[in-house]
Amino acid sequence: MKRHAALVIVVVFFAAGCNNGSPVIDVSDRSYEPIINPADFVSQIDNQYLPLIPGTTFIYEGKTEDGREKIEVIVTHDTKEILGVTCIVVRDTVSVDGKLVEDTYDWFAQDKDGNVWYFGEDSNDYENGKLTGSAGSWEAGVDGAKPGIIMKADPQIGDAYRQEYYKGEAEDLAEVISLDESISVRYGPFENCLKTKEWTPLEPDVVENKYYAPGIGLVSEVTVKGGEDKVDLVEMKTQ
Repeated sequence: MKRHAALVIVVVFFAAGCNNGSPVIDVSDRSYEPIINPADFVSQIDNQYLPLIPGTTFIYEGKTEDGREKIEVIVTHDTKEILGVTCIVVRDTVSVDGKLVEDTYDWFAQDKDGNVWYFGEDSNDYENGKLTGSAGSWEAGVDGAKPGIIMKADPQIGDAYRQEYYKGEAEDLAEVISLDESISVRYGPFENCLKTKEWTPLEPDVVENKYYAPGIGLVSEVTVKGGEDKVDLVEMKTQ
């Protein structure tokens, strides 16, 4: 994520194979060391707030400060092994006013408890059809990068957690704000949605809210500080 803001808060971190009662850590503590045991992971991702079923495509559209944005998220049938864990590969392309600006491959896996982990991304930026850089790319286990939880198995209001950690490049954080949000987007109305606040100390003047519908996943993303960007789910299809 490239648009968020910083807080210093206490995080309850759920490592793979751990339950409620996991140690409490401060997000300012750079000794963060998630425990990754490949035996603690499963082959599918069926978390109710972030189901990633291969063959599924999500399309989002909205208005951003740069223009009309379209995001296509494809859950591929490909996998990538990272730290001994078989991750599902998700391709995320972003276009603004019809022009490709970002093409990213993300790597996710779910543990036995149902937490969805984020193991990294290969992110490429484009301008006028030409590759301009890969800032924000990282892979768990490489150059000190560490995985984080992108979606908890049983999120509760007040839960806060690291979604990723690669110092100076990828330090996204999230906090659960609500579990009973109602929201209507172009794809349809949704009830009992999870609402999160997401930010990063790398962009301390920006905060986003994200809304996740049970059985669907992300349905809306709104910048609430540092901008007026908003994108909503407009289509979901399976192959």
